[in-house]
Amino acid sequence: MPNRISRVTRSKESTRASYNRMSRFYDLLAGSSERKFVESGIEKLGIKEDEKVLEIGFGTGHALVSLAQAVGEKGKVYGIDISDEMLTVARKKLKKAGLSDRVELTHDDALHLPYSSRSFDALFMAFTLELFDTPQIPSVLTECHRVLKSGGRICVVAISKEGKDNLMMRLYEWAHRCFPAYVDCRPIYLRETLEDAGFRILDCEIITMWGLPVGILLGANQSKRC
Repeated sequence: MPNRISRVTRSKESTRASYNRMSRFYDLLAGSSERKFVESGIEKLGIKEDEKVLEIGFGTGHALVSLAQAVGEKGKVYGIDISDEMLTVARKKLKKAGLSDRVELTHDDALHLPYSSRSFDALFMAFTLELFDTPQIPSVLTECHRVLKSGGRICVVAISKEGKDNLMMRLYEWAHRCFPAYVDCRPIYLRETLEDAGFRILDCEIITMWGLPVGILLGANQSKRC
């Protein structure tokens, strides 16, 4: 991972506490602005009925609902998140949608995924990978490799430095450095990061959010690179 992106300095415990505090009003703060990017990522992932899917960093569970609908009655969705309060909110959302039986949620850390190797057909991660400190990102992606089946698909949605550098990007990175407890995401080199982790890139799209480039990247769990 190149030393061209900001570091994440806060602890795991601080991150958990922050997202626990935000859990009840997170959808009001960021849900509407992130939703179209999340839905675009799910569409790009192309979930099929009967598939087994994992979401890392499921937050309030908006994507879990869409994923559970996509896998159908015989499929299964798993989710892992560091925040136990986010898990509570997500469970309520799934229960309201009548989809609780299709989803199994875990409160844990993605650095050591509690799943067997080659377990999943597809993996989804939105506005999560950029929350990990720079040295941790390869470890998270190694775990993604491990739990995905050969040829399994991964879709990552993240703020990307591969878009055009502009005033908004510079202001955002400044805010991240000065107020990391409030501006916790920071832009990463998404395509380069996944290629370095050994994923074959199938599709990559950049869309802007408040002037910030957001990458929606689809990859495959294969050693061959494009």
